[in-house]
Amino acid sequence: EVQLVESGGGSVQAGGSLRLSCTASGFAFDESDMGWYRQAPGNECDLVSTIRDDYRTYYADSVKGRFTISRDNAKNMVYLQMTSLKPEDTAVYYCAAGGSWSVAQCNYWGQGTQVTGSS
Repeated sequence: EVQLVESGGGSVQAGGSLRLSCTASGFAFDESDMGWYRQAPGNECDLVSTIRDDYRTYYADSVKGRFTISRDNAKNMVYLQMTSLKPEDTAVYYCAAGGSWSVAQCNYWGQGTQVTGSS
């Protein structure tokens, strides 16, 4: 079975940085596109970033230039380096495996990790 476990969240002041990690198992990670979603309480589930098996990347306009997605196939891990955090980045962040990125995948594979950017 596919398992994705997120970690690395926390609370930082606006302008701070966090690095999220996702540990994957149960599938051919090196052949899979990976990504991150986020969801604030009462809000929709939004796609944040993806990284393909060929290392091509996508970023939502709201995080472009501030977040960097990466992967380490030898470790079956994907990361999201978050810099210049803003209060509007506050959400639970979820790791996801593609599939179709048009399908919301918050609280689907794992429990997520909380990120809080305080004013």
